[in-house]
Amino acid sequence: MQKVSLYFENGTMLEAKSFGATGTSVGEVVFNTSLTGYQEIVTDPSYAGQFVTFTTPEIGNVGCNAEDMESRGAYCKGIIVRSYQDRPSNFRCEETLDSLLKKNNIIGITEVDTRFITKMLRAEGAMEMIASTEIHDADELKKMLDASPRIEEINYIEQVSSKEPYIHQEARYSRDKFEYEKPNTSKRIIALDFGIKRNILNELTHAGMEVEVVPNSMEASVIIEKYNAKEIDGVFLSNGPGDPLILKDEQEKIKELIEAKVPMFGICLGHQLLSIAHGYDTYKLQFGQHGGNHPVMNQENKTVEITAQNHNYNVPDNISEVATITHINLFDNTIEGVKYNDSPILSVQHHPEASPGPHESSYVFKEFMGMMR
Repeated sequence: MQKVSLYFENGTMLEAKSFGATGTSVGEVVFNTSLTGYQEIVTDPSYAGQFVTFTTPEIGNVGCNAEDMESRGAYCKGIIVRSYQDRPSNFRCEETLDSLLKKNNIIGITEVDTRFITKMLRAEGAMEMIASTEIHDADELKKMLDASPRIEEINYIEQVSSKEPYIHQEARYSRDKFEYEKPNTSKRIIALDFGIKRNILNELTHAGMEVEVVPNSMEASVIIEKYNAKEIDGVFLSNGPGDPLILKDEQEKIKELIEAKVPMFGICLGHQLLSIAHGYDTYKLQFGQHGGNHPVMNQENKTVEITAQNHNYNVPDNISEVATITHINLFDNTIEGVKYNDSPILSVQHHPEASPGPHESSYVFKEFMGMMR
């Protein structure tokens, strides 16, 4: 392990040890409270541009494997852990976390006080940070950090979206049989890929949809033509990284789909983009919501669901002018789900595919099925 220096935009500087890739990296630092699923978190494209601080102290102990990848690679800037275990013990292990990070050029940071970092972020909010195994002078690190673009200035969708369309061929992964279920589909949809997770696709096919994943660059006119020709029954808007307010092309595309009355379902970034396309701009939370234990109240049946979360931005309360609020976060009373009043559109802020996390909200995939013609 090499020495790595961390410099935060509030002037805090820490020294730690590194694993994974070496070099210098700049990004926004957040914390995640999930107790399990570090590989799924690392390979979630929604973390592009961010350092993920794990509040769980022991990371790396079960290794990594191909079946638990949420995307074709990993896009976060780095991970910060209290204690990294480089000798994993699990029958499903195929490689170490160190190996996975090296392959994707991601810095791993360990032997640092993650409790201190988490409390600092909770008090002061998510902030930019630079980590380097090469540079250890505070003034030089500050100069580099100040000169770097902030996460809200970078369109990470271009990096994480698929470059070519493809049909997703898997349904849920069976933990008993250690294989993917065979899809049994009755409807066909297009999934606009803003950084889509593999297990979201699995849940869509499990619910009965044949899914064609397409790049974020596909024109709305092409999608509308397919819908009018009854080649597809609806559109899914995926999760993804960064600030939705800078995604002007995606916003205009979704406006066209709304006007054409195409049934749509959005998760996380897709949920936020639907709000903006309806004229209700998102806002940034202080430190975001990242974890697998967030209680959400279903406003329709008054049940509480424990959900997985991963977002820094939220839709505004006045979206109730055009939509029915279906879900509320019980931690901070922020909006977690809506159904639009005059359109066949629903969306949720939390992750009903919950990988990692509980599966209490997976019924929304069936709701989308029922909304389509």
